[in-house]
Amino acid sequence: MRKIKEVLRLAYVAQLSERDIAHAANMKKSTVRDYLQRAQSSGLTWKEAESLDDETIDQKLFPPPSSAISENRAIPDWGIVHRELRRKGVTLQLLWEEYREEHPTGYGYSRFCELYQKAEPTFDLSMRQIHRAGEKLFVDYSGKTIDIICPETGECRAAEIFVAVMGASNYTFVEATWSQQLPDWIGSHVRAFRFYGGVPTLVIPDNLKSGVKKACYYDPEINPTYQRLASHYGVAILPTRAVHPKDKAKVENAVQVVQRWILARLRNRRFFSLPEANEAIQELLEKLNDRPFRKIPGTRRTLFEQLDRQVLRPLPNEPYEYEQWKKATVNIDYHVELEGHRYSVPYQLVREEVQIRFTATMVEIFHKGKRKAAHAHCGLKGGYTTLSEHMPSTHRFYAEWTPQRMIKWAAEAGPSVGSLVEQLLGTKIHPEQGFRSALGIIRLGKKLGNARLEAACRRAITIGGCSYRCVAQILDRGQDRLPLPEPTPRQEIRHENIRGATYYHQPEGDDDDAESTHH
Repeated sequence: MRKIKEVLRLAYVAQLSERDIAHAANMKKSTVRDYLQRAQSSGLTWKEAESLDDETIDQKLFPPPSSAISENRAIPDWGIVHRELRRKGVTLQLLWEEYREEHPTGYGYSRFCELYQKAEPTFDLSMRQIHRAGEKLFVDYSGKTIDIICPETGECRAAEIFVAVMGASNYTFVEATWSQQLPDWIGSHVRAFRFYGGVPTLVIPDNLKSGVKKACYYDPEINPTYQRLASHYGVAILPTRAVHPKDKAKVENAVQVVQRWILARLRNRRFFSLPEANEAIQELLEKLNDRPFRKIPGTRRTLFEQLDRQVLRPLPNEPYEYEQWKKATVNIDYHVELEGHRYSVPYQLVREEVQIRFTATMVEIFHKGKRKAAHAHCGLKGGYTTLSEHMPSTHRFYAEWTPQRMIKWAAEAGPSVGSLVEQLLGTKIHPEQGFRSALGIIRLGKKLGNARLEAACRRAITIGGCSYRCVAQILDRGQDRLPLPEPTPRQEIRHENIRGATYYHQPEGDDDDAESTHH
């Protein structure tokens, strides 16, 4: 309650100055002056005020606005005000100025803001934040899954539901993916950006491990691949705060709508592939985005066209391609191994540690931050991808590591070892491609002894298995200690339905007879 009566007593009875009254009543001097001016304007004297209580005095000096005047004032359309505030740069001050230009006798700014604050909860009960057009894209997973049945085995597998929603328009994107792992997480973002036809300023994810490596209130650590996606599209990643559900109320509401309007309608349908499920989801998503709002005019799609579409930044020329990184050491054959396939690098990098960046289509090798080689991604295990410019020529390394030197080194362990390495290198287009296997064979002798290695190589040559894998298996099974198998004479199988070798060595004059016999 205001201290009006005490101020009037000190002024009219004690005859104190405004400064002394402010000090005595512990209030601002400007407030004291306002009370005295209001009392003078209303004609209230101390004699009259002395017999009144504080509430009555307050009503005399601060009367409520006249209802007759209020009824004549134009009431703004608060739904339009709420929608306009989502546009970038639009403020309540600007909207009030536009309102007063159209209605000069309308509400003052303070009353305008007060009435809007009273009306605002009717538009969005869970989120009081103002989302600017094109600014924020909220992303999360539904939590509820959709079942996909394998046609071959009948096994049922749960697919995750990815949900993205624009903050200003609520325009929603939904798709099913096999998991919440990083490849699916990144792929869903790429497809969401393509769906919206542009890029927002901010992406607001939850603290999912695929997106946020380490959650932190002040400085969350973003997953490196997720950060590269953000750099490619020029967006900023702003994870929600842990244990603050209102930070992601927009997407939580969208998830609830998706569960009720899409997943619930698909609960009795059976899907036998992920594309089939996504096709059904997209049909219902179109209807959801075209469904009219209850409390404000328009639909998700119309609001998106009016608000977000105009301010979204354009997509880059090429979509982001999911990438992975791996460390490797360059072998003496100047190749690095990735998924069982070997890719060449400049021979000067032998024994150096490099970083391999690979996507579904490309393999790049970096050394100290600089790209040294690039190859098309090949999934052939055991194969080689070699560029001629990576091969040594007159360099000292080439003089030291030649096929002849490798064979000579192997022969020191035994003649059969040298013979097997020679045959091994002879099967390669570039002998250097066999150096790795040859070194592996020689090292088996250091581990198990040259005598056993010689016996194992002799057996491998006998059975036609000139490879590291064959020699290692012979040693592992102890077959090098067994006598070599005796060659079995070839026996010709005779049967009335088998032509036999003589069929193909008939005299020239018998060609017609042979052909007629065959037919």
